[in-house]
Order: sequence, then C-alpha cells, then structure tokens
Amino acid sequence: MNLPARIGFVLAFAAPLAMAQAPHDQCLTCHQALGDEPSTLFQHDVHFRHGISCADCHGGNRNSEEVEDAMNKSAGYLGVPKGDAISAVCAGCHSSRSKMSQYGSRLPVGQLEMLSESVHGRLAISGKARIVQCTTCHNAHGIVSPKDPSSPVYPLNAPTTCAKCHAQASYMRLYDPALPVDQIEKYRTSVHGIRNAKGDPKTAQCTSCHGSHDIRSAKDAKSSVYATNLPATCAHCHSDAAYMKEYRIPTDQYEKYARSVHGVALMQKKDLGAPACNNCHGNHGATPPGVESISKVCGTCHALNADLFSASPHKRAFDERHLPECETCHGNHEIVPATEQLLGAGRGAVCGKCHTAGESSGGYQTAGLMRSLSDSLLLEEGKATALVEKAEQKGMEVGEARFMLRDVHQSRLESRTMVHAFDRQRFEDVTSKGLKAAAVVSTEAQGALDEYVFRRVGLGIATLIITILAVSLHLYIRKLERKQSHASVT
Repeated sequence: MNLPARIGFVLAFAAPLAMAQAPHDQCLTCHQALGDEPSTLFQHDVHFRHGISCADCHGGNRNSEEVEDAMNKSAGYLGVPKGDAISAVCAGCHSSRSKMSQYGSRLPVGQLEMLSESVHGRLAISGKARIVQCTTCHNAHGIVSPKDPSSPVYPLNAPTTCAKCHAQASYMRLYDPALPVDQIEKYRTSVHGIRNAKGDPKTAQCTSCHGSHDIRSAKDAKSSVYATNLPATCAHCHSDAAYMKEYRIPTDQYEKYARSVHGVALMQKKDLGAPACNNCHGNHGATPPGVESISKVCGTCHALNADLFSASPHKRAFDERHLPECETCHGNHEIVPATEQLLGAGRGAVCGKCHTAGESSGGYQTAGLMRSLSDSLLLEEGKATALVEKAEQKGMEVGEARFMLRDVHQSRLESRTMVHAFDRQRFEDVTSKGLKAAAVVSTEAQGALDEYVFRRVGLGIATLIITILAVSLHLYIRKLERKQSHASVT
C-alpha cells in the first residue's frame, strides 16, 4: 500500500474513533511510560482535547497493547511522516470541510493549497519536499490555537518563529543569497517591533503584512507586499478607526495617499517607481520619519531639490523652528502636484504661511517676484506653443521652433526645482533663459504665420491676374473667330 493510500486508510477509520473521544489511547499510555517529550507535549495539544489520538496521524491501532499489532503497516501504520507526507497528513483533515465540521472547527480548509503556491512551497535544496511543512511553524506535538499565547505563531511569538530560518545567513544563502537576514533586528527597532516586544499583540508582525500560508515573494504581483498592493495592506490596520483608537493616530492616511501625486502614479498609473508606504516609513524597521529624517527620505528620489534646500537660507530657519523640511510645504500623505499655485503669498500659496508683507527679510517680496516670473514663463510658453501649433495646422515648416519649445519647457521645470534654493538671482537666471527662448519661438512662429498670409495674398493676386488674362485671351479669340467668319461670308 503506497503512502497516500495509507494516509487515506488511516483517516477513514481514525475520524470515527477520534469523534468517539475514547478515554484510552494505548499509544499515549506506552509513550508516557517512557517519559518521552512528544507524549508530554501532546497532552496539551489542541488535537488531544478534541479526542484525536496518536494513531490518527501516525496510523496503527491505538487500542492494542502489543507493539507488533499497534504498529502493523497492514493496519495503516505510517510511523513518523517525512517531507511532504507531514503536510499531507495534516491536510487529511484540514483540507476537508466535512471533517473539520465534525470537530466544530471553522478554520479555513485551503491552507495546504496556499502553502503549495507560496514561496515556502518551492522545493527544498534536496529537491524532495517543500521548504516548509505545517510542523515547521506550528510544531508537531503540543500544537495549540494561534490565539494561544504559547503558540509559536501567536503574534508576540511569530517574529521569533520566522527568524529561526530568516535570521540564519548560512541557511538563507541556500535559497536566496540576496535576501537580508537582519529583518528581526530591524523589526525590533521599529514602532511595531517595540510594541510587540512590550506585549502588544495588535501591532503588525511578520504575518500581518506577508500573510501566513500564502506568503509570496515581494516581487510577485499577487503578494500583499507587492508595491501596488502595499498601501491597502497597511490600510488594513491603519484605516480601521476602531482598531487604531488606542494609538491615537489618524486613520485617513490611505484616503489622502490615494489622492496624492504618489498614490495616483502608483495605484492608478501602475508606476512601480512611485513611492508606497514602505519607501518613506521603511519595511521591517518601520517608524514615522522624524523632523530631520523626512528630508533625507524625500531626498533619495528628489536629490537635487534636497541639495538646493540644504544650501538655502530656509535650512537654518527650519532647523531653528523645528520644522520638518519637505513636509512643511508639500504635506506628507496627500502630496499634490507641484504647480505655480504653491509659490508666492497669494491664496493657495504656502510662502504666505510664514512670510508677511511687513517683514524685514524680504522673503515676502522674493516669493512674489518668483511667482510673477513663474507665471510669466508659463504664460509665454503657452503663447509660443499656441503659435507653433497654429502655424503647423496651416502647413508651415516650424520644426526648429517646435524643437526650441523643449528649451522653454525645460526652463520652466528647472525653475520649479530652483525654487528650493530660495535665491532670487538664480531663479531669475533660469526663468530669463526660458522667457528668451519663448520669445524666439513666438517670433519664428509668427513669422511663419505672416509668410502664410503673404503666400495666401500673393496666391490670390496671382490667381486674379491669371483669371483676367484667361478671360481677355478668351474674348480676343472669340473676336478673331468672328472676324474670320465675317470674311468667309463676304
């Protein structure tokens, strides 16, 4: 009888015995007499409390006192399952809704299928079994509910359980040499890890983000920590007002992020280069960015902006007032696209939050000038673009002017970056370059339009002259024809 057949044979006859919850289990009695660890642990096992005996997993006859009879393979004795046979034995019940219902369990019944499709379901180095079996995380004997504080997968214990493999460099090198093995150390420095270590089971731990049986690679589009899925994963806790109430932090971060320029780029446009929660807050070492660190986080992508700000007069002013650098002007979760509306001291601008008309530093006037120059460049770019498009529609050759429009647009983009230097002269230099280029484009495009008009007028005059000549020629020919006709008659 092959292994699957043995398992089926055992389970078919074991379930009724287990349901009967017989008070006597000879297997357990003998092993207790030996004083071995499995029998001691099994008495605290959730399966033991439901009347499941040793034979229900290992096979054999639990009612026989004779070793040969109790461990007879013809009676379905399996011994200690090895490799995938371990999970197959567990799945004999845990993958059957009817059998789980017999024990009053409402646990999901697709765990083995999920494990098989997960990153842990791949073949081990030996190539004979999966990397992980059920007992790897849940133990073999002494299995308790994940809600039991003594369970290795209880929220307070899960990080240590995962770290048994993931913190071993020699072991992890066999499967993925590039995967870090310091996740547990980083986690313990995070807000989540610190609270977890203090006994708070509600804070996020490994399975909260990665899942349990269905763990996938972070590069897998189906993974809960894949870039486009991560915001929703974080929001599972952080958008639950009731769950987060005791922590006294906002729960609208996801809604704000979804509306932000980053959220739209990532979740709507599927731009994997756009930042998700972990890009700013970290992964295993997740922690809220501080006053100093937030600019460092933003600066990893917006490097030039960060360098300009660090050398600007605002750097010192922000430090003295303990203001977060980027967040003060741009916000954090609901970052809107950077437009000219943010600049200046008018309605909707951020400069006016600190600078007033009567200040002595001149910041208010500088902000106003920069906004005026920025608006002028935007206006002139629009005019030049409209003239070029109009000339193109009329069939005029304006390729060079179209190319120069790129210089105008580039200057406008540079001016948005140069804002962070808060230097009037440097900003004027950038915008002046763009305004000059826009003027050249407009002149060339207008010249093309003037030429078009000239050609149209010239064509009209030429057409009129040709028409007059044609009519005159026609009349002259008719006159000659009449004379010839009259002469022939005479």
